[in-house]
Amino acid sequence: MDKRTKPCGWTLVSLRPQGQHGAVADALSDPCAFMIALSPWRLQRRLGDPALRQLQQALQASRVIFTSPAAVVAASGALPLQDAPSRPWLAVGEGTLRALRAVGIDHAMAPQRMDSEGLLALPALAAVRGQTVGLVTAPGGRGLIAAQLQERGAQLVRADVYQRVPLRVPPRGLARLSRSPQPWVLAVSSGEALERVWAQLTPDWQARWQARMGVVVASERLRVQVQGLGFAHVVVADGPTPQQMAAACRQLAHRAMPDGAMPEGAMPDG
Repeated sequence: MDKRTKPCGWTLVSLRPQGQHGAVADALSDPCAFMIALSPWRLQRRLGDPALRQLQQALQASRVIFTSPAAVVAASGALPLQDAPSRPWLAVGEGTLRALRAVGIDHAMAPQRMDSEGLLALPALAAVRGQTVGLVTAPGGRGLIAAQLQERGAQLVRADVYQRVPLRVPPRGLARLSRSPQPWVLAVSSGEALERVWAQLTPDWQARWQARMGVVVASERLRVQVQGLGFAHVVVADGPTPQQMAAACRQLAHRAMPDGAMPEGAMPDG
């Protein structure tokens, strides 16, 4: 039977990059769940001599930060990272840490709280005035890291090794969502991804999301952002990993009322 017709069904809306929704789907472990993928962009490695020079300079810094697994993949495709000088290499989260270790960077570290705030709280970034800090990343996103490091007096050496190529929200994706079982639960681990998708929704669709969509976010900062868009029922997951986000989405959906309405505190329909 099609999951969309099951009485127990609910729908997870994923905003991950194109081709990267599988990790969340695998982590759901819920036969009642149906997933709609609304990718705001696809990831593309940046090629050419300027990008390579940026990366070489960033890897020579006194500390090196990788902001995502995609940054590790793009960088390792351009240079053998294991040949870079041994110094503090920092990952924003567990996925990025695993990616670094997979390419031979065994000394990499990640914070227990896997977000920008957790990274900035690491002792390795406490006293960086006058020091160079390499930031291996993509244009946009993670602006808090760069801003805070510069406020602390660090000399930032940025290497944008990949880019986010914007995508249009496909009408067929929204059509599938309109036919999918409620409750709807939106997983948000990137504020920039949410803003891009939100800006493409018609006023009618924005109102439907505000009224019918519960939201799971990866951090308190994202909770504030999501509530600023008019979402009333927002839950903060234990962390940003696919497993943590999927678990929080599943719990939120199963707490919802049987008719698909969100629990008390959600905005009424319309």
